[in-house]
Amino acid sequence: MVLVAHGSRDPRAAEATRALARAVATARPGATVRPSWLDHSEPGPAAVLRDLAAAGHPRAVLVPLLLTAAYHRKVDIPAAVAAAREGGSPIDVRVADVLGPAAGPVDGALLAGLRRRLAEAAPGGYDALVLAAAGTRDPRARGSVGRVAAALGAELGVPCHVSYASAAPPSAGVAVAKLRAAGARRVGVAAYFLAPGLFHDAVRVAARDAGAVAVAAPLADAPDLADLILRRAAAQLTPPNPPDAAQPA
Repeated sequence: MVLVAHGSRDPRAAEATRALARAVATARPGATVRPSWLDHSEPGPAAVLRDLAAAGHPRAVLVPLLLTAAYHRKVDIPAAVAAAREGGSPIDVRVADVLGPAAGPVDGALLAGLRRRLAEAAPGGYDALVLAAAGTRDPRARGSVGRVAAALGAELGVPCHVSYASAAPPSAGVAVAKLRAAGARRVGVAAYFLAPGLFHDAVRVAARDAGAVAVAAPLADAPDLADLILRRAAAQLTPPNPPDAAQPA
């Protein structure tokens, strides 16, 4: 199993990815689990796939550590797989779905991880939430973030608005301020991030300045996330249901 993260100049992000890979390996004893990064950190996914092929592995599942199916899933990951194949890799590579909702529903494990981090951030609950995401210009990807916010708010019985750290409005500070202006007193911020870094740092400062009572930590190595990764990988290894046998005339 090859986990593929976006990558960051912030060393905390790479360490969070390594910790998540360890959590996945612990949850599935005997499995080979290797982290990789699209940018800023090494190794890249193509290099990992070549190493696995050289070690005699006939097959690998590549799991994108991404929360939306935007540019990195559509362009960068297929390019990495193609690069591994161009290098003469005899390994069969299957690419799993991203961790956020693409076409299907929001996975319960993703929501459980967000709830876990919110509960860790402050006791006593919240009367409104902001789901803070990195941001994307892809409208379909933004729609998937909105679906996560709606599902999280429904589970906790409070309004949950979306904010973005880049590429699209509103910012976390603006979203928190609007909820407070509407009467919410305990506004919490759920971090729709897989790892710490500059975006999460900026969200934390802006949300606190706007009056948020707590900003949750990134999902990182939450056990709920490890479970989701294992199921995303398993879905690529499970053969499709055979077609119904023809009925006799």
